[in-house]
Amino acid sequence: MKDLFGKAILDYQTNTSPEDIITETNITEADEMEVAYLFRDFNSMPKIEQTALQLAKGKILDVGCGAGSHSLYLQEKGLEVTAIDISSNTIKACELRGIKMARVQNILDLENEKFDTILLLMNGTGIFGSLKNTAVYLQKLKSLLAPNGQILIDSSDIIYMFNEAEDGSKWIPADGYYGELTFTISYKNQTEDPFPWLYLDYNTLQNAAHANGLQCELLEEGAHFDYLARLF
Repeated sequence: MKDLFGKAILDYQTNTSPEDIITETNITEADEMEVAYLFRDFNSMPKIEQTALQLAKGKILDVGCGAGSHSLYLQEKGLEVTAIDISSNTIKACELRGIKMARVQNILDLENEKFDTILLLMNGTGIFGSLKNTAVYLQKLKSLLAPNGQILIDSSDIIYMFNEAEDGSKWIPADGYYGELTFTISYKNQTEDPFPWLYLDYNTLQNAAHANGLQCELLEEGAHFDYLARLF
């Protein structure tokens, strides 16, 4: 793993000639993303993210924290937040931004800690990779919850990205779940190895939550097929 996403974040934080990140999936063409977007303040965040941050309480875990914008906001509100990411570059950037508790950590390897709120934002289901891995991640997240704790997670139903047939039905792949994508990231003329990324529609997330002993509540729906859910 070249950690190009993290490199872009660290370049921006250290003002080292940052460039746009190029993302591409198996069903979409290449698209440019400004790294500055990852450093947005609360007022520039989508409503779904704002709602999640307003509902966050107690001891908080920010999973896949990226540039740390969510953690920084919560920390500035006086909350205890731990930011984790598998990218060492993003954690360096988080530390430079002043986040007190930031560490390189795979959520599946986290043990012996409990949190009142676990955040998985900016398509939090993405790290599951595939539908079959969902139970593993939900069981891990459940094991990290303190009594009366909550998981705040967002995703999108990407069915809209598939072509519609004359009868109104969708042309979707017959093999596997339609929200299972393969992502490729390029940055400064380098390309990361492709990696799996999962978008879950709300009904599928709700069913998976119930199958793993969690309640699931739809908190908010965004303007573009996205939603925020609370698992508890």
